[in-house]
Amino acid sequence: MAEIHPTAIVDPAAKIADGAVIGPYCIIGGEVELGEAVRLHAHVVVAGRTRIGARTRIFPFASIGHEPQDLKYAGEASELVIGTDNTIREHVTMNPGTTGGGMVTRVGSHGLFMNGVHVAHDCQVGDHVIMANNATLGGHVRVGDYAVLGGLSAVHQFVRIGPHAMIGGMSGVENDVIPYGTVMGDRARLSGLNLIGLQRRGFDRDDLQALRAAFQMLFAETGTLSERVAQVAEAFKDAVPVRNIVEFIRADSSRSICQPRPTNGG
Repeated sequence: MAEIHPTAIVDPAAKIADGAVIGPYCIIGGEVELGEAVRLHAHVVVAGRTRIGARTRIFPFASIGHEPQDLKYAGEASELVIGTDNTIREHVTMNPGTTGGGMVTRVGSHGLFMNGVHVAHDCQVGDHVIMANNATLGGHVRVGDYAVLGGLSAVHQFVRIGPHAMIGGMSGVENDVIPYGTVMGDRARLSGLNLIGLQRRGFDRDDLQALRAAFQMLFAETGTLSERVAQVAEAFKDAVPVRNIVEFIRADSSRSICQPRPTNGG
């Protein structure tokens, strides 16, 4: 059976799995689904068509599933789907989707969302993602697995953050960030590869060497980016991490690729 504090307000229509714990002064709407052993510590509000996966923990004053901060939203039956084993800290906000973005905001599993994080409408967030204090995603952002977003960073709507990428604290990200890349700055520029993160996750020396060499070729100051991508695709066709970058760059996107600052300072 679920454990529900007597001060909590839980709509009778809500679906609460066995082992869930709903703490003091939480409010749970009628279309909410809480998975097995979900724990809402206190003063958590979960609204709308929101599903939260097993063993996810949510801390006080988080606001999960309220309507999107989008003036075009007209009350459509959109959803917020959150995976398993996440930690969602104080004052986090996560909004459901809209008709302009597929009607679903998705957050993966095993993520850490620190104090004040915002996940906007129609975002697609992967597994093992870390968003530090007050990191913010605009609408329709896609974040790959194992990406790390530093504190106070802000990501423009429709931007793609590749898997294993690292966003420096207080960065403003306007353009797509390649898988394994590191960006930083007021208007973020690509500053290299997230080598420390890749080493921690078990990437071998051959992968790292291929990534270093491919990075140098991709962001050289000769030729066009499309020409350099073709060269890298041919030169590193057997290196899976490099292929991931090539496929990311070639994929359709409304944003350009975040690139290093030119050596002439431009």
